[in-house]
Amino acid sequence: MRTYSIGEAAKALNLTPYTLRYYDKEGLLPRIERTSGGIRSFKESDLEALKIIECLKKTGMPIKEIKTFIDWCSDGDDSLRQRYDMFQERKAVVQAQMQELLNTMSVIEHKCEYYQTALNAGTEAVHKHTHAKETSPA
Repeated sequence: MRTYSIGEAAKALNLTPYTLRYYDKEGLLPRIERTSGGIRSFKESDLEALKIIECLKKTGMPIKEIKTFIDWCSDGDDSLRQRYDMFQERKAVVQAQMQELLNTMSVIEHKCEYYQTALNAGTEAVHKHTHAKETSPA
């Protein structure tokens, strides 16, 4: 079974060794093995767990809540409902973030079209004939 040093694991996940040490300190990596000299050794399963941690972080989940999830994983089947519910909640959070990004993109696309039309015409005045004058910042 292949093992990875902290540097190799960090590189594979596009993280820093500092981040992995922090996760370990916060209790997010309870299964990380150490050599007799205290050096962390990462297995494939550790890398997979770290991918889930990073996924949860990207949803805005605080480290404390990620730690709760990690603890639930250690509980085995007794925590299946909590883990399922947590991912359902994260799914709703991400869906809301996606909708917000779509709304933002819509505004950006409108402004791109607005300015492309103005550039093509050589003036913003072209919009006075087709739209009410823009009142938002240029």
